[in-house]
Amino acid sequence: MLSAILFDLDGTIVNTDPIHYQAWQQMLGSYSIDIDETFYQSRISGGLNPEIVKDILPQLSPAAGQKFADDKEALFRQLAPQLKPLSGFFELLEWTETHQLKRALVTNAPRLNAEFMLEVLQIKEAFHTVVLAEDCIAGKPDPSPYQAALDNLGIVAAQAIALEDSPSGIRAAVGAGITTVGVASTHDPKALLEVGALIAIPDFTDLQLWTLLNSSIEQDLRAIL
Repeated sequence: MLSAILFDLDGTIVNTDPIHYQAWQQMLGSYSIDIDETFYQSRISGGLNPEIVKDILPQLSPAAGQKFADDKEALFRQLAPQLKPLSGFFELLEWTETHQLKRALVTNAPRLNAEFMLEVLQIKEAFHTVVLAEDCIAGKPDPSPYQAALDNLGIVAAQAIALEDSPSGIRAAVGAGITTVGVASTHDPKALLEVGALIAIPDFTDLQLWTLLNSSIEQDLRAIL
């Protein structure tokens, strides 16, 4: 029985990638490192800051790397005061209310960024649980954040559908055994399907998504009857 929808944040609820890309460009430019979108997609998008900084700036000490990451995220928040969710997001929230489904937020975003985005989008109260990678034993692509969300909601993987925009996020959700929808706001749909997404959609208005959701509810109703 479908009991919950699990949402990623960056790139799924809201397309923050253009702003993150701009912030990374500015920050890495101070080290004379010029990045393009291919570099961003392959070595930054969907990753965790400590790993990204260690990969791109291995010369930095752990403390300097943490300061770099903190400064980059502060720049992101400075650049992102007018965020808007992807089309159809609020309709999806309303649908979950209608069908009495639980909602979880599962994100690799740093705590300050997550709090900032929830505030700007006015969805602080939208989720029954919020799982941050920094509170788990590992972040995505490890499945532990999604397993934590299932545990917090008191459900099993078969009772949930996850929404994710990045290959690392899809690997995490699929690794936890959850049916996963790829949101192709930041990556090629083929790349999302290749790592395990059941379908790939551009936003929450896509008919494929609503067919999947409504068919899941209908199956549950038939099982009850």
